[in-house]
Amino acid sequence: MHWTEISILTANEAVEPISHILYEAGVSGLAIEDRADFLRVRENRFGEIYELDPNDFPEQGVIIKAYLPKTSKLNETLDRIKQNISNLKEFGIDIGENKVNLSDVKEEDWATAWKKYYHPVKVSDRFTIVPTWEEYTPEEDELIIELDPGMAFGTGTHPTTAMCIQALEKTVKKGDTIIDVGTGSGVLSIAAALLGAKEVKALDLDEVAVEAARQNISLNHVDETVTVEQNDLLNGITEQADAVVANILAEVIISFADDAARAVKKGGFFITSGIIEQKFDDVKVALQKAGFTIEETIKMKDWVTFIVRR
Repeated sequence: MHWTEISILTANEAVEPISHILYEAGVSGLAIEDRADFLRVRENRFGEIYELDPNDFPEQGVIIKAYLPKTSKLNETLDRIKQNISNLKEFGIDIGENKVNLSDVKEEDWATAWKKYYHPVKVSDRFTIVPTWEEYTPEEDELIIELDPGMAFGTGTHPTTAMCIQALEKTVKKGDTIIDVGTGSGVLSIAAALLGAKEVKALDLDEVAVEAARQNISLNHVDETVTVEQNDLLNGITEQADAVVANILAEVIISFADDAARAVKKGGFFITSGIIEQKFDDVKVALQKAGFTIEETIKMKDWVTFIVRR
């Protein structure tokens, strides 16, 4: 089979929503090339460090590369992807230059070459995310989340995901109940289960995400703790949890902050990310209006995570 590589030059703020658009369109594999990753001086031990080639990174912006099989519906799919990316501007999301390039790739070249981008990554004091094909021996008390990036939704190492895992590590107690809104790959639900939560409800509107989350949850043997449901945010959810976590867009967080407050037990936590730094004040105001008290903010690169208490 032959594949088409889609290369999109965009802005950092648009990486997550564009990635979601691509996975909804059925891409198989995704790589992100950000010069900031090459130039950044790491201030702590979290993250992978290995030899990088500066020629792989754009001078400005971020390049997202994804892959689609060459079929009769390819042009229709590409047009839909381009339109959905352009529509992000309606939500105030900076899509940068938004240059899209296409190239042909043979399956035998692509099938293994993309794996060079993925290695075990330590994302918090206790958690390391490990691709399924890598051999990795954990240290004492280290928790491992296994992911297959080819399934969908990347490796779970984006700054917003890493910060949410760090926040869960600070707040989840053994026996807690957790609701994960917009679960995507299911990685946050897996982390909560491994931290000792007795019950985790993982919610996502996208049926592709629901299936990907179920596969990853099964891969990490937390099926008995985590249940995955197709659901629009917290609509129809009546029970309260010890903590709600949501790694989604800032605009969406603002729109359902009141629902999150109703879903969290008194004294419980709401952990939320997916917030570009420019949206910090807007989200903070919405959370406070909903009745939350800001406990802590975590920042990584241009992204922010809130830990708030009801």
